[in-house]
Amino acid sequence: MTTAAAGHAWLPRASCDAGCVSAGDPVTSPWLVVALRVAVRVAAALLLAPGVPLLGVPLPGRTHLQRAYCRLVLRCFGVRIMVSGNPIRNLRGVLVVSSHISWLDVFAIGAVLPGSFVARADMFTGPASGFVARVLKVIPIERASLRRLPEVVAAVARRLRAGQTVVAFPEGTTWCGRAFGPFYPAMFQAAIDARRPVQPLRLTYHHADGSVSTAPAYVGEDTLVRSVGRMLRVRRTVAWVRVESLQLPGTDRRALASRCQSAVRVSEPPRQQGHRHELVS
Repeated sequence: MTTAAAGHAWLPRASCDAGCVSAGDPVTSPWLVVALRVAVRVAAALLLAPGVPLLGVPLPGRTHLQRAYCRLVLRCFGVRIMVSGNPIRNLRGVLVVSSHISWLDVFAIGAVLPGSFVARADMFTGPASGFVARVLKVIPIERASLRRLPEVVAAVARRLRAGQTVVAFPEGTTWCGRAFGPFYPAMFQAAIDARRPVQPLRLTYHHADGSVSTAPAYVGEDTLVRSVGRMLRVRRTVAWVRVESLQLPGTDRRALASRCQSAVRVSEPPRQQGHRHELVS
């Protein structure tokens, strides 16, 4: 991910770089198999592209449509979803928080808990990506500007009060999946102001054998084109989404951030757990 040219002293920064991504993720398939796989997935992605505007249609089943679309996008990149942990509570107006690894995170979480996402404003500067941001009701955040942060928090709180699910990544930047950053407390203020609960998720990516995969990671000076190409070449990736215990907001955003961070850090790798595992994509 391209680093911002300028920013405040508190701008979240990860220590992960391209070295994290390349380690342990070799492509072992013959080149002809890889070429065929890439062709099939690119063709599928192009066929799915016209369906993006449908996500903006104000129908009762829009969340189901978004969930289905996210799963189809993941299939194009050879990603399957596995859900474990606590049951997902059918509540309105929940702030969902997760660790942040990749641009694929929004699709992995959207396939399980559809909602709107707090996302970097610089990811939606082009006409096409800007249109997608509008139909998905993305809440843009300027990572390099502390002055605009209260506006974003207020916007999230409004959506929570309106009964919408909002997904945020409180680490503030992406990490490789082997290392993780702290949960910054600012976004948790929205849940406190709206008096709505917080649903922590533990999101990790794995190879078919259960070992951690860093192929989806989007860190350091990585570009979106290079990241997409890497995922098209990988044969199979499993996105593990572990649903942790729902957290009541309380009155202290730092305490709430700490509770949610602890919830997603203490879990063992999914392949070592005895809890329910559900393949949903």
